Amino acid sequence: MTQRLTLVAASLVALASFGCASRLPDDQPDEVIHIAAQNWSAGQRAWFHHTSQGTKLMPYAWLLALEQPVLSWPAAAPAFIAPAHMARFGFLPSAPSPLNPDTLPIGFARDEFGVQEGSDTPEVVVGLTCAACHTGQVELGRKAIRIEGGPSMVDIGAFQDAIGIAMFLTYGSEPRFDRFASRVLAAANQPDTPQARDALHTRLGLALDRGRTEAGLAERRHIYPVTEGFGRLDALGRGGNFVFATLPNRPENLAVADGPVSYPALWDAPWFDWVQYNGAIRQPLARNVAEALGVRAIVKQGGTPEQIHRSSVRIQNIFDMESLLAGPAPGAGLRAPPWPEDILGPIDRAAAARGQTYFAQLCSGCHQAWDPAAPSAAASTPQVTMVPLQRIGTDPRTAMNFRQRMATLPDGRRVSAAAGLQEATTAVIEGFFEFYQVPAQGPWTDTAGVVRPGRAAMSGNRPNEWRAPAAYRARPLNGIWATAPYLHNGAVPSLYQMLLPGEQRDAVFQVGSRQFNPRDVGFSTVTRPGTFRFDTALPGNSNRGHEFRNGGPGPGIIGPELGEGQRRDIVEYLKTL
Repeated sequence: MTQRLTLVAASLVALASFGCASRLPDDQPDEVIHIAAQNWSAGQRAWFHHTSQGTKLMPYAWLLALEQPVLSWPAAAPAFIAPAHMARFGFLPSAPSPLNPDTLPIGFARDEFGVQEGSDTPEVVVGLTCAACHTGQVELGRKAIRIEGGPSMVDIGAFQDAIGIAMFLTYGSEPRFDRFASRVLAAANQPDTPQARDALHTRLGLALDRGRTEAGLAERRHIYPVTEGFGRLDALGRGGNFVFATLPNRPENLAVADGPVSYPALWDAPWFDWVQYNGAIRQPLARNVAEALGVRAIVKQGGTPEQIHRSSVRIQNIFDMESLLAGPAPGAGLRAPPWPEDILGPIDRAAAARGQTYFAQLCSGCHQAWDPAAPSAAASTPQVTMVPLQRIGTDPRTAMNFRQRMATLPDGRRVSAAAGLQEATTAVIEGFFEFYQVPAQGPWTDTAGVVRPGRAAMSGNRPNEWRAPAAYRARPLNGIWATAPYLHNGAVPSLYQMLLPGEQRDAVFQVGSRQFNPRDVGFSTVTRPGTFRFDTALPGNSNRGHEFRNGGPGPGIIGPELGEGQRRDIVEYLKTL
């Protein structure tokens, strides 16, 4: 009894701390949804939203059974997965379907690969898909435009915090745990006995202990000194920490992750020669395996030679996702969304024509005008321009953290992050190929009876190469209007401000609203309850560089200062891409 009271007291303290630090916006009303014309059917969109890539957040029944981290004793709190509650973290609502029977938001996938810890007992799990971070929405009043493959406004950090507090409250509160246990055991068709409840309580405690240990290490070592907020994540930093430190239980491999980036747009990315903001990865399959590992797919780090590097990554699914994004040829997969003039207003075509001339003079040297639907593009892979840090002048942490990072592998070798992740992703991919005896050129038939191409085609006909240049990519700008905020770290709120000298850009602004400003082309930065305060003075958050100012050429100056009319003309032109 004393232990229970202590846990309840600790839960109340934790809940108070969470409430004070909460950065969740008020519940959003339902919007009138318009689907951007991007060459995907309704079925393809639903499949992308809820198909597993092999990641594990927690047992599926646990997520369904959790209550929101609010004080409600002795009554039950509302369900954690209630759509209005999940919307507060930026998750977009989704309709029920065979893949999504419990109406989870976009980006959540039910999967049956799991087993209970320390046993062979099967268990259905829930994980995040790439759609969680790569499905965007732009809103004007009550009208909303869904952007497939666009950057989302999800706050993963706030979501993880809330999940942790909800689990802690469940573990420490007897009435709340009783309700949780009844739901979980019923979902598993297990007898609701005291022994079953004790075993479940022990499992919940172990999960909390693992989370507290990981979070405690990160806090003591100041691993995550910058709060990412809505629409950002230090993907390379956090992913590297999971692969190099958490999975192999080597805390000495933890590295400071203070280079957060905005979620990038996915259209055309399969056809680029190198991807990631720092152009680190060449092979599409390896990029997607790395992404799955970064959001907690499971990989065996020990065992017999045939077991090591076996993973939960759904290689077939992520290959199918990449194929859906790419299509059979450039322009035949997911396309950039066109500016919706019927909702966001007409484009000033005369201004756009003038802006095109300025763009050709000032911008096209880095941002090539690659039209994936043009006949000439079908036989080409766009060579994404890599701009050295000294030239571009934007915040260097994302690129330099990855370039300088080293890790000690389980066999004791000391390698660069690029080499280590290349080795890890290669091992996972080759482990899959060997297990299923995938031929070099194919075809072969998987366990579901689907005929697939061989290793070369599944790998995008590219080697798995990783690098760490001191540079950032300059991708083609089609669909750029739908990808605010701007720069790799999301430090500039609008396209208009991208054309200003750095000192004239907002030094502090609010992030979290999806209300759109069609004139400046960016989201609203007005302070409102629950939005996140973006401070460009913090590490990793600099809004300088990529500037149009007089006094160049020089670091961070890419052109002369523009007049107001020139800026407006360029913004109008960018709407047309």
